[in-house]
Amino acid sequence: MTAHIIADDTEALAVATALAAEFRAGAARRDAERALPRAELDRLSASGLLAVTVPAEYGGADVGAGTLAEIFRILAAADASLAQIPQSHFVYVNVIRRQGTEEQRKFFFAELLAGSRLGNAQSEAGTRHVQDIRTRLVPQDDGGYLLTGVKHYSTGALFAHWIPVLARAENDDLHVAYVPADAPGLTVVDDWDGMGQRTTASGTVRLDEVPVPADRVLPHHLTFRGPQLHGAVAQLLHTAIDVGIAVGALAEAVEFVRDKSRPWFESGVETAAEDPLLIQRFGELAVRVRASEALLREAARAVDTAAAGLTDETAAEASVAVAAAKVTAADTAVEVAGALFEVSGTRSALDSLNLHRHWRDARTHTLHDPVRWKIQHIGRYVLNGTPPPRHGLL
Repeated sequence: MTAHIIADDTEALAVATALAAEFRAGAARRDAERALPRAELDRLSASGLLAVTVPAEYGGADVGAGTLAEIFRILAAADASLAQIPQSHFVYVNVIRRQGTEEQRKFFFAELLAGSRLGNAQSEAGTRHVQDIRTRLVPQDDGGYLLTGVKHYSTGALFAHWIPVLARAENDDLHVAYVPADAPGLTVVDDWDGMGQRTTASGTVRLDEVPVPADRVLPHHLTFRGPQLHGAVAQLLHTAIDVGIAVGALAEAVEFVRDKSRPWFESGVETAAEDPLLIQRFGELAVRVRASEALLREAARAVDTAAAGLTDETAAEASVAVAAAKVTAADTAVEVAGALFEVSGTRSALDSLNLHRHWRDARTHTLHDPVRWKIQHIGRYVLNGTPPPRHGLL
């Protein structure tokens, strides 16, 4: 497998824009037919976009958070399902950057530069809460491990070359085991049936005594023992997906009203685009989208600033900035995707047009983690100076 090597931030954004134009053309059909985007993901791998956060000393472009967030916003505006698939890929690249040994970094960064995709196997069903991880790494005499457990909502796993698995070792510390997709005892089940994000294949991963060498296991618990940006970066990418959904829905609404809508008979105008009430509503929606885009950029700048000088204070500022952006983006995505029908009229509700995919994607993706807790952490930080907790969801 070979892939193009992207040189810098400018090239990364240009490649993302070109790919988004390709992906947009088939997005409605893929969603309607639940046609999984294997060919599109191969294009993504070959383009080099999946390696843009590889550090420069290992041959990567090492783009900043602002560029990475913009890549996700661009892709999500074209196809939100497709944009969601590599979100965990970049999260687990960050784990390698922070917790990998030199040899692990050399190995995995070379894999990424060649086009390899990382999936994820994180969440478990039937546990007390999302951080209650019961998948186990059982030590073996040769120094390696056997990995056993069942994971759900494993976005990207079906398409991955490597599947990072959250698991606990004998002392209950949290680790990430990077498992090749063809490992014995590993099964990926395409059983995702969500109403939105239909082509992410976020199904089940079963692990039945999967052998894992010691050098494929990273100590993830150490990530949270000091100031960290793991959660902020992960949430920044989710925010960018929500913003992209809003951008894509607004663009569809504009196109529909300009080209397909009739004016209301009481408006006294020739075209729907001249209707003053529609103009007012589009203005309101545009303000919401622009505000969400601005908060996304601000959050990305806070993450980049913290990365350049990581302290408890800069990490807290970054987490709060991302949380504020995520709260706003989630509300905006649902509102704009729903308002598409309000401004476009009855015909826009035809199932054959599949315009409802934007709302279904927004409603599904924004359930990923509750914004009400983000508002709590923002309030505690602003009022009492309480820093946000160190975990991967903030």
